[in-house]
Amino acid sequence: MNFGFVIDNRNCIGCHACTVACKAENDVPIGVNRTWVKYVEKGQFPNTRRVFSVMRCNHCEDAPCTTICPTSALYKRPDGIIDFNNERCIACKSCTQACPYDAIYIDPETHTAAKCNYCAHRVDVGLKPACVNVCPTEAIVSGDLDDPISKISKLVAGEQVTVRKPEKGTIPNLFYVEGDHASLLPLETQHSRRYLWNSQATGVGHHSGNSGVYSTVLDIRESSNPSKISKNDRVRKQILTRVYDAPSKGVLWGWEVAGYIFTKAIAAGILAFPMLFQLTGWVNVSDSVLWITAIMSLVFLGLTGVLLIKDLDQPKRFLYVLLRPHWTSWLVKGGYTISAYGGLLILWGVLKYFELATLTELLIWPILSLSVLLAVYTAFLFGQAKGRDFWQSPLLSVHMLLHSVVGGSAALLIMSAFWTDILPLVTLLKGILFWSLVVQLFSFAAEFLSSHPTEDAVKTAHMITHGIFCKTFWVGVVLCGNAAPLLLLSINSGLLAVATASILVLIGVWFSVRIWVMAPQMVALS
Repeated sequence: MNFGFVIDNRNCIGCHACTVACKAENDVPIGVNRTWVKYVEKGQFPNTRRVFSVMRCNHCEDAPCTTICPTSALYKRPDGIIDFNNERCIACKSCTQACPYDAIYIDPETHTAAKCNYCAHRVDVGLKPACVNVCPTEAIVSGDLDDPISKISKLVAGEQVTVRKPEKGTIPNLFYVEGDHASLLPLETQHSRRYLWNSQATGVGHHSGNSGVYSTVLDIRESSNPSKISKNDRVRKQILTRVYDAPSKGVLWGWEVAGYIFTKAIAAGILAFPMLFQLTGWVNVSDSVLWITAIMSLVFLGLTGVLLIKDLDQPKRFLYVLLRPHWTSWLVKGGYTISAYGGLLILWGVLKYFELATLTELLIWPILSLSVLLAVYTAFLFGQAKGRDFWQSPLLSVHMLLHSVVGGSAALLIMSAFWTDILPLVTLLKGILFWSLVVQLFSFAAEFLSSHPTEDAVKTAHMITHGIFCKTFWVGVVLCGNAAPLLLLSINSGLLAVATASILVLIGVWFSVRIWVMAPQMVALS
């Protein structure tokens, strides 16, 4: 058994009966939708026509939302329905980033993830989904795709059907008969705030009501230099107009996520170098340096945990990640990495306090290994977010590792300006910081000069280098965070110059992380 939907656009009249029935049946709050109808107008007056597309969860065969969910709050039933359990949900919003179809929202009343669940409570008693029951033209067809005599199977087999974003590999079970690309592909139409009945509040969860800050979805043609807009783009903008749509969910991972990546990078890097130096014997590292950097690492690790919890819309459930883990999610693997790193560091401190030198030395390798994983695991988490193409870059793990290297060495060099015990490490740290910054600049060049595989990724890269984030990127990241520190380190070896360069590096790391988190979320998914 494998339940799915067919939307027959030959019959859809855009009446919104499905939207209303869905809200009534499932008690969906105002401002969010499990099912909605998107309107797109085509042509130029007076030769115009309107096309409709019903939008909802696609109940994918290979659903990325269930893979990334850390607590199995989203799961696939034996009948193919992707359902959810809001009692397990921690509202981390990973599922909203993983869904390429913009189908999942954070319920503003329960503060948990929700979406179309095929009216599973009705299906279980032999009834059809509410939207199917009320559709006056039978434009919505539901049923078992594995049953060859069912109406839905015959439609899929006998008609030319379309699915949304097949390149994602999710294998959607929502099919469109005569699906119009202008309506089904988000980037075919300009996403603006100027359309029918769009005065309702935007934003979800703890971002609800912050529409001006968190709900901006930009069109590349609006954020670019108008002189560089092609004639084809102008024509497309004129003849394809989005006139009704659900409000944008906007940026769901905000400064908290950027902050946790930043603090995590420093937590991983600030202790790794003293321990590595001690292990290799490159330089004599005093016990005081090891103690202080270990404490600093734990402090930044603690800040990482605080920011992670703060980002949850159900912060009281944060332990579910460890107690009810779903091991396919990198959020779970990351949670255990943070816990293991912190636990081993505390154990190392206890053993060192009791002067058990052999055991403390044995712990260095596991701690160093976990520090690398701590630095990069978020790249794999972001890689599971299939809705955000820019995060699929194979260079993301390189960027995050470099953030930890430059962030950790910069933090240590700042400490050297007022703490003499760390002075023996300065020469090595300066060399590491300098060459890491060089490599980082090359990694940026590789990221933005190479071709990106999808239009969403291209749009995001353009937004960073030429659009809304261009000043922050070129001034904050490239100039302040990389070029200026390299110049300072090249011409002046004094502690003040080195500390200044290091402060600039940390500023650059913050801006870089902030951009990488924010920019991909500003591209429309529906």
